[in-house]
Amino acid sequence: MNELVGSAQPVVLPGTRTGREPDRSIRRGPRSTTPEAVAANQRDRLFDALVRTVADKGYPHARVSDICRAAGVTRPVFYDVFAGKEDAFLAAYRHGTDLLLATMDTAFGRPTHWPSAVRDALGAMLVLLADAPRFAVAAIVEIDALGAAGRRERQRLVARLHRFFTSAPALPVGVPAEQVVTGVIGGAYSALYREVDEGRAQRLPHLLPAMCYLVLAPFLGPRAAAEEAKKALSAPPVALSCANPARRAETGRTVNILPSQVG
Repeated sequence: MNELVGSAQPVVLPGTRTGREPDRSIRRGPRSTTPEAVAANQRDRLFDALVRTVADKGYPHARVSDICRAAGVTRPVFYDVFAGKEDAFLAAYRHGTDLLLATMDTAFGRPTHWPSAVRDALGAMLVLLADAPRFAVAAIVEIDALGAAGRRERQRLVARLHRFFTSAPALPVGVPAEQVVTGVIGGAYSALYREVDEGRAQRLPHLLPAMCYLVLAPFLGPRAAAEEAKKALSAPPVALSCANPARRAETGRTVNILPSQVG
C-alpha cells in the first residue's frame, strides 16, 4: 500500500462514486451533522453526480434536474451551492484536477533522478484517470463544450504542469524552454484525449511508455528517452488511486495525499 506519513486521505476523483450511496446520506435528529459538513456532503455528491451525468450524456444534454436526481438533492440545494450548470462543472473540474496534480506531485517527489520522477508522475496520473474514467471523459473531452471558459481552465492546467519541468536538463542555447514545455504538454494531452474520446480511458496506463518517450525526448535525446520508456514497460506505476472498491480489492494498494498538497 502506497501511503504518505501523517494525516492523509485516499484520492477519490469526482465521478468515482454515486451520489446516492447509503453511507453518504445525511443524519437527522438530535445528533445531526453540522451545517458545514452537510454543505460539504452535498457539494461532493453533486460533483460526483455532475461528472457521471456529463460523461454519460454529454455536457450540452446534462440537465440540472438529471444532476440533482443522481445526487439525491433538490434543485434549491443545487442553486444554494452553484450559480448554474457551468459553475458546477468548473468547480468539479478544478477540484478533480487539484487532486490529480497533488497525486502527481507526490509521485514526482520520490525519485531524485528527473526522468524517473517524470515517469512516476505520468504513471500516477494515468492510473488515477483510469480508475475514474468518467472524470477523464468530463475533464479531457467534455470540457471543450464550455467554449471559452473551458479553454481558460485547460490553459490554467497546462501552466500548472510546467512545474514538473523546472529541473529538466537545459535545452540548446536559443531554444525557448517554455515553448518547448508547452508543446510537450500539448502532445501528451492530445494522446490522452484520443484514448479517452475513443472509450479507452481504463487502458490509459498502457500509454506510459509512449508518453515517457514523448515527454523526455526533447530534453534527453531520442536514445536516452527510449531507454527510459523501456523502463516503463517493466516497472508498473508507483501510485494507484484504488478509489474504485473493485480496483482496491484487485490491487490491495492505494494512494494518499496530505491535505496541504492539494492546490
